[in-house]
Amino acid sequence: MSSNTQNSELFFIYDSHCPWSYASTVLVEKILSAFPSITFRAMHVSYYDGDNQVSPTTITAVKEFSKVPFGPNYMDTLNYSKDSTLVANLMAWVQNKSTGSAFELLTKLQHAHFVLGNELTDKDCVSEIIDELKLSPPAKSLQVNKLTKDAEFAIHDITEIQDIIGTQAIPAMLLAYNENLVLLNHDLYLENPNAIVDAVTLELENLS
Repeated sequence: MSSNTQNSELFFIYDSHCPWSYASTVLVEKILSAFPSITFRAMHVSYYDGDNQVSPTTITAVKEFSKVPFGPNYMDTLNYSKDSTLVANLMAWVQNKSTGSAFELLTKLQHAHFVLGNELTDKDCVSEIIDELKLSPPAKSLQVNKLTKDAEFAIHDITEIQDIIGTQAIPAMLLAYNENLVLLNHDLYLENPNAIVDAVTLELENLS
């Protein structure tokens, strides 16, 4: 593996309630496992604000390109509007205060949502996961009615990155090395997640 990973960062722009983000998290796991010294930056975009739903067509498309599971309880909730505000607040807090726990927290939240059908819209929905990871988020990071300052700052940073890469599409995965930044085309690897490791190796060589 490249010796340059000490100076590298992986930015993952996502929404916890976005099925394509859920599928792309598998790619993040492959990268972090292969390059454990890469710094992970989880950036929750807060697309789902309680006024939008996930269509069955989207789930069908994700299933076509990815092997991530969708539980029957989740499928029964597709006619409900999705709201990721609480998770945006929680993830912004963990990214700032306990960065090393960010990826594990995200994967557990996604499993609870997409497999178990947990809507993740109040404190009780996430308390078991928080306890399991021995996290102690403040009450403000578990609020559901508005974004915290940390979450708003994260969105501001996301907007700046989106301006650089020229797209607001989510999810987005970017590899940074020193002052260099490259957009990873996650779509190419959803059917074969292991292939992204070779792609990142090549990009790190090019960036350095």
